[in-house]
Amino acid sequence: MSDDMLSQDEIDALLNGGGDTDNEEGPSNIAGDQVISSLEEDALGEIGNISFGSSATALSSLLNQKVDITTPQISVLERKDLPDEFPKPHVAVGVTYTHGFSGENVLVIQTKDAAIIADLMLGGDGTDPDEHLNEIALSAVQEAMNQMMGSSATSMSTIFNKKVDISPPAIDVLDLEEDEGTQKIPNEEVLVKVSFQLQVGNLIDSNIMQLIPVSFAKELVEELMNPQQEDSVVEETFKSKEEPAAENKPQPVQEQPPSQNQEAQSSSMPDNTFYESSTTKEAPQYVGGPAGQTAEDANVQTAEFQSFSPVQLNGTEQKNLDMLMDIPLKVTVELGRTKRSVREILEISSGSVLELDKLAGEPVDIHVNEKLMAKGEVVVIDENFGVRVTDILSPKERLTKLR
Repeated sequence: MSDDMLSQDEIDALLNGGGDTDNEEGPSNIAGDQVISSLEEDALGEIGNISFGSSATALSSLLNQKVDITTPQISVLERKDLPDEFPKPHVAVGVTYTHGFSGENVLVIQTKDAAIIADLMLGGDGTDPDEHLNEIALSAVQEAMNQMMGSSATSMSTIFNKKVDISPPAIDVLDLEEDEGTQKIPNEEVLVKVSFQLQVGNLIDSNIMQLIPVSFAKELVEELMNPQQEDSVVEETFKSKEEPAAENKPQPVQEQPPSQNQEAQSSSMPDNTFYESSTTKEAPQYVGGPAGQTAEDANVQTAEFQSFSPVQLNGTEQKNLDMLMDIPLKVTVELGRTKRSVREILEISSGSVLELDKLAGEPVDIHVNEKLMAKGEVVVIDENFGVRVTDILSPKERLTKLR
């Protein structure tokens, strides 16, 4: 009869569904305790929202297009699922934090979006870009991402109240099927994916994704949620800087009847030294500096300046001045200037005509050692070009140009 009775372990197994639950893994068991909580998701979303908000402004200035980056979506992604997440080739931009934080993250954008950004950076309109990214196009995208992440680091400095610096970004084409560019992805099994919706005018409306190691993401959240430690360090630093200053404060001295030697020294003592009043026992004061000092206590005198009247130079001084007269200077006549994009410069060939910013007959600029000094008009002297000086800048104008 007792053989038919169930043991307590068997009863517990039946109550748990009769299966071996120890070997089951659900979505919530990814990397065990490394799964981020909902509170951490909200914190990461707030960090991304603020930092990439300023990045949108920087990118808008570069591309001369309206750029919008929406509030991010946070999710956890296992490394083995990356081929399913990015089945087509993408562009990966790796960024490492060098100051303020110790970690790395990767920006992943679609190849078509990267081609549009590169085309806009190189002076195109972005309507029909070449999706085959060559070295020049990758460099253009790298510069755009550098500006974005630099602006993001500046915003993070404000959020965390400390200096945050990044290394120059490294860019590569990410093709998981061909195992290319995978070295840019952080070497961890579990990553946090921060997905932003990127809109660039009417040209781009897709997602830009940021992959962060879980450990680095938790470090960011910890710094955001518990900033007291950083405040205490700053407070201790201020105290350590104030202590030596307190030791250097002048101490009041006891009043003693002045001797004849002391009277003679006090008469020759400069006005900006510490002194002791003969009628009070208060702490010494610094003339002209501390609060509470009255004008009656200060010895005010009229400033005396050296006379700048012309003086005669002796033989040696005149010889030194003559040596300066032999120094050669570079004189350049500038006919005009213009600005062109990289694309237009590369298209220049023999016979190309560049329109300058000067009108026909307008005075040309005369530069001395790259500094504007005069203006003149172009003349021809014995089949050679020359310039007739028509106007010399005043000393005040020349000083302004030197700045």
